[in-house]
Amino acid sequence: MPKPPISQRLAEAAVALFDENGYDETTVDDIAARAGVSRSTFFRYYRSKEDAIFPDHDTLLATVDARLRSSTADTAIVAIIDAVRIVLTHYVDDAEVSLRRYRLVGRVPALRTREIASVARYQRLFREFAGEWLAGSPDADLRAELVAASVVAAHNQVLRGWLRSGGTYDPFGPLDHAFRYVIATFREQPREDADEVVVATFRRSASPQAVMAAIQRHLE
Repeated sequence: MPKPPISQRLAEAAVALFDENGYDETTVDDIAARAGVSRSTFFRYYRSKEDAIFPDHDTLLATVDARLRSSTADTAIVAIIDAVRIVLTHYVDDAEVSLRRYRLVGRVPALRTREIASVARYQRLFREFAGEWLAGSPDADLRAELVAASVVAAHNQVLRGWLRSGGTYDPFGPLDHAFRYVIATFREQPREDADEVVVATFRRSASPQAVMAAIQRHLE
């Protein structure tokens, strides 16, 4: 069978060595040797050994961005859901590496910092897209920030549950369930000009003049 791409071999070697020998004890030379390439080849694909743990993020971000940009305002929510499914699929399709990486990130502060930075890039991408989608509506910037945060939180909650289970179930059903909450929260556009509804009750014996006077006082 053909060998996997070099970037994949390096990523798999890094995860395996970090798991076997420890993050601090593993060098770039060790990773390159395990993958069967030179040190210089390693640096053609990754800037550091931390980057090898999170391969293809630039490519994945570009794929997500392309899916978002292909939508219109009417299909924005569908595009967001599709984009998140692209990210989750990336983890599920390489479950063994994803699970080992999850265990490593929990033990190595440097990798947790790197993961936080990666999540921030996704959230910024969703925020920029939502900002364009909501442009001109009330509180557009605030709502875009909330949409992006909710989207990322929904994905991460589902992904963490799947990883904690050891990848023992299909996470796409729970993802769809989580997104029903996100959609319900943000589907309706608020209206600044919506009038407040006033409900008042009066005794049957109240005169029309008393009723009108009470309503007038409340409205004022």
